Amino acid sequence: MNLMQRVQDILLRPKATWPVIADEPGDVAGIYASYLVYLAAIPAIAGFIGLSLIGIGGFGINVRVPVLSGLVHMVVSYALSLAMVYVMALIVNALAPTFGGTQSPTQAFKLVAYAATAGFVGGIFSLLPALSVLGLLAALYAIYLIFIGVPVLMKCPPEKALPYTAVVLICGIVAGVVLGMVTNLVLPSRGAMMGMTGDMPATGAISINTPGGKVEVDAAKMEALARQMEEAGKRAEAAKPGSGDAAAPGKALGEMIGAMTGAGAGSIAAPALKALLPEALGTLKRDSIEVQSGQAMGIAGSVATAHYAEAGKSVELTITDMGGLGGMAAMVNVTSDRETATETEKTYKQGARTVHESARKDGSSAEVTLVLANGVLLAAKGRQVGLPELKVIVANLNPDRIEALKREGKS
Repeated sequence: MNLMQRVQDILLRPKATWPVIADEPGDVAGIYASYLVYLAAIPAIAGFIGLSLIGIGGFGINVRVPVLSGLVHMVVSYALSLAMVYVMALIVNALAPTFGGTQSPTQAFKLVAYAATAGFVGGIFSLLPALSVLGLLAALYAIYLIFIGVPVLMKCPPEKALPYTAVVLICGIVAGVVLGMVTNLVLPSRGAMMGMTGDMPATGAISINTPGGKVEVDAAKMEALARQMEEAGKRAEAAKPGSGDAAAPGKALGEMIGAMTGAGAGSIAAPALKALLPEALGTLKRDSIEVQSGQAMGIAGSVATAHYAEAGKSVELTITDMGGLGGMAAMVNVTSDRETATETEKTYKQGARTVHESARKDGSSAEVTLVLANGVLLAAKGRQVGLPELKVIVANLNPDRIEALKREGKS
């Protein structure tokens, strides 16, 4: 299957394309690996570029989400959008008998995956936040695609296609709200957060230049993710009901979802992160410390934050582990360099790590954030503390030791 040809066919010739899709061989793992992992990257990457590198402007003011915060949000939204397709396919399949259709998990997944094309491609409008509403309009086209697709793939009577689609839409809204809540749960807490055309290459990097910097997507690592999902999918296909292990199909499918989200990978224990935060930073004494950990849909995370202050100076240190999602951050490299009359900001690679630095030229505030090779984030925010001093503080946390820490649930 040619990816770009399929995108064009389903968007421009859906009535003729749905019967072709219904008859062609395919499975969940294959569609994820050859289609969805690439399409779902469009809104995630475009949203990151639009909010963190280009920004929202008006009346002479330009507001941008911090680069590292935007990167974390991009990774989480990418993973959950892939999971959302699977959830919606389960809903479509479960509803089929209610509207006179025939249940088929594979056909239901085909329906949702290819109907989602409109929303994924429309996500390119997020490059310019002011045009993001056009992405919403493109997503609404997916409703029409489902409407004309359910009689073909789910074999429901044409007269029942409209109510079938309406119920799927309502369930999708509810599922979207739930996944939105999950996004908020797995993103770092207050200490750390505040046109693609042509075929995707199988190796190398996809480079996107913007006015605010450069983004490179490692297609080889994305391909490796697809292979993991494909292997888990083969196990799911082999674990047929009646094999003697009733839990085997669900377990294998769970492995497939885990391959793309990092679910089940565990996270570094919150007490271990807490122990990394010193009681004092030179003359600055620690006056508060907080740790959090949790898990949503098998995606684990933990965070530890400490605040230090003395004589009008303060530093906030945060260590955040995104669990299995952290490894997905390695797919994207970000570089940027910006300077104004009052501040400087730079994002660059330091070996396998990504470093983000920003500072006011008057010395009133500065920030340093490291994304380590294992996906752990180290963030330091200072008030009346200069950038050189913050960099020393972060280095003294011993990033090498943190990269060597084991996550719970992993050997």
